[in-house]
Amino acid sequence: MNPEPAERPDRDELYRQFAEEARAERPDLALLCLLLGAMADPALDAHGIDAAQIELDELAGRLPYGIRGGRAWASALAELLGERCGFAGSSADYQRLESSLLHEVLRRRRGLPITLSVVWIEVARRAGAPVYGVALPGHFVVGFGDPAERVLADPFDGGRPMTGQDAELLVAGATGEPLEESMLAPARPLEIVLRILNNIRAWAATRPERTDVALWAVDLSLLLPSHPARLRYERAQLLVQSGQFLRGAAEMEEYADVVGQVDPAAAEAIRHRARAARSLLN
Repeated sequence: MNPEPAERPDRDELYRQFAEEARAERPDLALLCLLLGAMADPALDAHGIDAAQIELDELAGRLPYGIRGGRAWASALAELLGERCGFAGSSADYQRLESSLLHEVLRRRRGLPITLSVVWIEVARRAGAPVYGVALPGHFVVGFGDPAERVLADPFDGGRPMTGQDAELLVAGATGEPLEESMLAPARPLEIVLRILNNIRAWAATRPERTDVALWAVDLSLLLPSHPARLRYERAQLLVQSGQFLRGAAEMEEYADVVGQVDPAAAEAIRHRARAARSLLN
């Protein structure tokens, strides 16, 4: 007899689970990414989330025993995930929402640099590797061993080893500025999740018909313990765009009250936009 299909949690429950995990002493990066994916994909239920976690476990179990040193770990992950499993990315992946969803990246073996890096981080971590994410501007990569050694790999390119010069060129291409030491610092799990949500918001921003995606991405961002305050104003604007004029106007006014303590002129401009939103009902 086939097992009963798992009931998909409603959105309020997904928000609750996400907020609870985000405030845990040691947030589970994979679980946060999968809960995020469940917001985007109604087909992803509890069984699907468990299956994705199990797949990460199984991939970790395929790594050889006795690996020592950052370079050896980087080589082993590149051989398993890049060569044997075919995890990589291309320019076309930037146009797909699925490229930001961990369960879809596991299925398709394709994704953005940051979601591919999450696969690498989670597989390596399960195998006991000293691994961390590196949030270079415009291109996320992974590091192994002592961060001072700068053993870096690019999962988007199948795990290609990166030299210090490679990192400098990536940063220069993205920002026009030189590489700073702070850019190589290990990224914390919640920083990674916020950056993924930023990517989703950027994807939705170019697609006005996907205001629904932008809204849940903002809502999840606001549940993180640390997030940009301006996201509250972005949420209010999205509510107006989706036709929820009164709610959007009310949230604009709440944000204006906060902004007014430091920038009265900006607060008045926001209140003007709130009045304009209310007028759309007339």
